[in-house]
Amino acid sequence: MKPQDLFDKMPAAFDPSRAEGVTATIQIDLTGDDGGTWLINIADGAVQVTQETIDDPTMKLTMGAQDYMDMVSGKLNPMNAFMQGKIKLQGDMGLAMKFQNMFKL
Repeated sequence: MKPQDLFDKMPAAFDPSRAEGVTATIQIDLTGDDGGTWLINIADGAVQVTQETIDDPTMKLTMGAQDYMDMVSGKLNPMNAFMQGKIKLQGDMGLAMKFQNMFKL
């Protein structure tokens, strides 16, 4: 699976009950092979995923595409990846913790 496949599946995997009260824009910048930039808008219990960049997202996550796929599949622990400098986060750090539980992937 490539990152694009994963982002295509996100709307169907979204669990609105885990995102109650969350209004956020999350920009994910993946580098390397199969990389790209995706914007995830969460508002009113719904999610929209597009390929675009904005100036001031609520949270921005930058990491290698393969590391991201390993993290999502459970091969790479998110906290270890962060401590090793594989994940760069800007903005709302609390949102990063909530975000990983909003989807049933």
